[in-house]
Amino acid sequence: MPGEPVIPKQTNSAFIGTDLENRLRKGNHDRLVVAGVITNNSVETTVRMAGNLGFQTWIVADGCFTFARTDWNGTLRSAEDIHAMSLANLDSEYCIVTTTDALLGTSS
Repeated sequence: MPGEPVIPKQTNSAFIGTDLENRLRKGNHDRLVVAGVITNNSVETTVRMAGNLGFQTWIVADGCFTFARTDWNGTLRSAEDIHAMSLANLDSEYCIVTTTDALLGTSS
C-alpha cells in the first residue's frame, strides 16, 4: 500500500537486524498478525521471537505456506504436513493460530 513501511530482512526472523521491534514499541503496538512464506522457517522464527518478546501474536494459517521437504530420516513430507506441524509447534505457546475468516469475523 502507498506509504506503508517496508522493512527488509536478512535472516529468518523479521526482528533480527531490523528496527521492527523498535517501531512496534514506539507505536505502542503489542499485537501482531503474521502471514508469510515458508511457515516452517521465516514465519515460525518470527512468530517464536514475537512471542518471546511479549507480543500478543496471531498467525493466519491460510495466509502462510511452505514446501514439501525430506525429513532427517529421508522421508518426504508433504507441504501440508510440514505446515500443520509448524502451526502445532506454535499454537498456544508463542501465538494463537487462526484463519482469515475467523480473524476478520466472517466465519459462519
